[in-house]
Amino acid sequence: MRSIPGALPPPAPFVLAVRALPLGLLAQFLIAGQALFREGGLWGAHAALGVALALPVAGLLGGALLVRRLRGFAAPACLVAGLYAAQVALGAADAALPLSLHPLNGALLLAASLVLLARVERGRDAMAAAPAGATP
Repeated sequence: MRSIPGALPPPAPFVLAVRALPLGLLAQFLIAGQALFREGGLWGAHAALGVALALPVAGLLGGALLVRRLRGFAAPACLVAGLYAAQVALGAADAALPLSLHPLNGALLLAASLVLLARVERGRDAMAAAPAGATP
């Protein structure tokens, strides 16, 4: 993200959402592994966390589309939202093929969220390191 002189950093709720999403997705992988190999009763927790992850996804998408200074994050935020929607649809399916694609899509979603996190943090670091009035 390129900043302009006098630009403000991303709002705290956006930063919180961009940091929370990869952590939540990592927890999803850990819970699914535990449910698959140890305790099958954890699938409910996996589903509940998956629904709860709609909050940071909505925050990222809404922020990137509605807040002018976050427009540079619109494309990756839309990608994350699209992958999340696909993830929910794949997880809700009853057929074997969509369910088999659910972990693959989850990995893509985690990778996209980490790329978005890196872009946000890189922009924040550049803004913090730049002298007043300079463009990083």
